Amino acid sequence: MQHIREVVATEFDAVNSLILEQLHSDVGLVENIGHYIIDAGGKRLRPLLSLLCAGASGEIGARHIQLATVIEFIHTATLLHDDVVDFSTLRRGLPTANAKWGSAPSVLVGDFLYSRAFQMLVTIGDMPLMGLLSDTTNTVAEGEVLQLVRAGNADADADTYFNVIQNKTAVLFAAACSGAALLNNSDLSGSLYDYGMNLGMAFQLIDDVLDYEGDPAETGKNIGDDLNEGKATLPLIYAMENASPAESDLIRHAITAKDASNLKDVVRIVQACGALDYTRKTAAEYSGDALSALISLRASKYHQALLDLSKLALTRTK
Repeated sequence: MQHIREVVATEFDAVNSLILEQLHSDVGLVENIGHYIIDAGGKRLRPLLSLLCAGASGEIGARHIQLATVIEFIHTATLLHDDVVDFSTLRRGLPTANAKWGSAPSVLVGDFLYSRAFQMLVTIGDMPLMGLLSDTTNTVAEGEVLQLVRAGNADADADTYFNVIQNKTAVLFAAACSGAALLNNSDLSGSLYDYGMNLGMAFQLIDDVLDYEGDPAETGKNIGDDLNEGKATLPLIYAMENASPAESDLIRHAITAKDASNLKDVVRIVQACGALDYTRKTAAEYSGDALSALISLRASKYHQALLDLSKLALTRTK
């Protein structure tokens, strides 16, 4: 990842500086929580994608720095809200904001970040971009609600799962990529949207694999969080369809009860029946589609970095 960031190192530093500047508030708690979750790190993958796609579709200008910051604020707001909804206590290896300050402050600071993002969009002053990101934010919210209403439902099928991760995760990847091209008035916006969508799908699929075989020291979150939240992710859906009836029943009960007390058994089942391998294979198909979406791009260091990211999505451990 480091060599990919180096392609836009100067611009990436400018984004980080703008993030800190735009976190300013006269309300101390807003700044405290905002800085806490931003300073916790993370891959900053979505703003990185915006910068790379800006370079791949033209020039990286001041408005692209603003766009990358907007994307990161929208993403961070969803994390704050997610952790409250999911009762999460650990993210990026640190206590979540809701664990540290409580649910109400976390939700309200998430709202602050959303509104600050749209204040910045007004400053950018591009109506097609504003339309893209307002639609995207609405879709993300729908994805969150769909995931919530399906939590604890062991009858969720793969189509519903893919719908959730597309709306909740992949669509923001797509907007980060396409929005950069829109600001360059580039006809590559459609291709880059497809790239981002497929990369986001691959990224989330691997995230769901890591929930059952990742190292908490690397992933920064607890193993089995999805099971505790009653999320029927693809590894569990595949296992329920392909494991023995008794093993399938065990997983169904864990999802319905939102209970990870049998996590070791669930991990053994998803590994033994090939569910994790199947999920990785599915992620590889999306990664391949992301690569195909880049065919029309001219060769450049930005294009190469986008190619490398689509491959890295499959091999990452955090």
